[in-house]
Amino acid sequence: MFLRIFASALCLLTALNVRGQEVVIGKGKTAKNTGKVAAKAPDTSSAWLDLRQTSATKKTSQTAPSWVQGVKMLPTKAKGNAPAKTTFRIQLTPPPGDFQVLSFRLFFDDKAEHRPRVVAADESGALVLQTPPLGLGLNVATSETVMIPIADVSSVDIEVAGDGATVRAAFLDWMKSSEILRPVSAEQRYVMPDSFSTAAPLRAPTSDMAKFGTVTATLAPETIKIGPTVPQGAAFQFGIESQPLTALLTFEVGSGDIDSPPEIFVNGVSLGPVTLTLPDLADPGYRGEMKALVSQMRFQYTGWVRAQKLVPASNLRVGTNDLLVLGGPGTTVSAIRATQIQLKYLWEKLDYQLVPLR
Repeated sequence: MFLRIFASALCLLTALNVRGQEVVIGKGKTAKNTGKVAAKAPDTSSAWLDLRQTSATKKTSQTAPSWVQGVKMLPTKAKGNAPAKTTFRIQLTPPPGDFQVLSFRLFFDDKAEHRPRVVAADESGALVLQTPPLGLGLNVATSETVMIPIADVSSVDIEVAGDGATVRAAFLDWMKSSEILRPVSAEQRYVMPDSFSTAAPLRAPTSDMAKFGTVTATLAPETIKIGPTVPQGAAFQFGIESQPLTALLTFEVGSGDIDSPPEIFVNGVSLGPVTLTLPDLADPGYRGEMKALVSQMRFQYTGWVRAQKLVPASNLRVGTNDLLVLGGPGTTVSAIRATQIQLKYLWEKLDYQLVPLR
């Protein structure tokens, strides 16, 4: 009995002597509990604001960072020659620190009579920034990003004609500047940063460019609507003076269905769908769609993504070539822009190897 009690006492003493490990910080000093509360870091997280209108019975609150003070919808009735409009007012209080520029990405349905604009004002209501109407009136779901100098700005308004049903959401993110290295021999580009994509916006050269045996030619720099049928397709013609080794077609797709990318036809032959360079799936630009009798949700990207298609040399011919870009099967209207083609030729420093037959 004594042995059992003695053993229990040893266990108890061992338990009472257990302490937390000392944490060594910096130059080997022991961390001390000073009783001071660490200063709370400012909330600089991004804000995703759902601006879709719902009935009062289905209305729910949404969370936002502390620097978003409030969101209001202010309808204005038609008066005289002024049509009815809706204003979404986002009240802001920038977090402490060096935050001078706010990235403001607006998601909306691009209808010709309901193109929104973004207006930033200070506390007195004085105008700080006003954009022209956004979008091109293509009747597609899209998004555009505006960089707002935030000094003295206390509110950002989204103004749109009508009841505001075409405005869907806004994504706000604070920006910081940094130095960017670029090759001296490369063309200088002013890249608008994006929170979810690393690809820079595609630029169409104004004239043909030749570099290292590769010729780049712009087929159409402007935005063109496309659909899934031949009459809705974007048709191009381009000439070739000599047969290339291969070719690469590149453009950007706006409001495209990522499950059914655009398809390419060259000289009447189908080359299949393009390859899309998609941003992170957390990007708010993805919009789901459910159809009756279809169990799986399909997604549309309501922004611009890069599309590419390798064109085999056997599908090209010296002289005039015909190119047709169609929307993917089962899709609605989308758009393409900055359409260009690269032709690769044999040149003196081309790296290749001859593989013998076995």
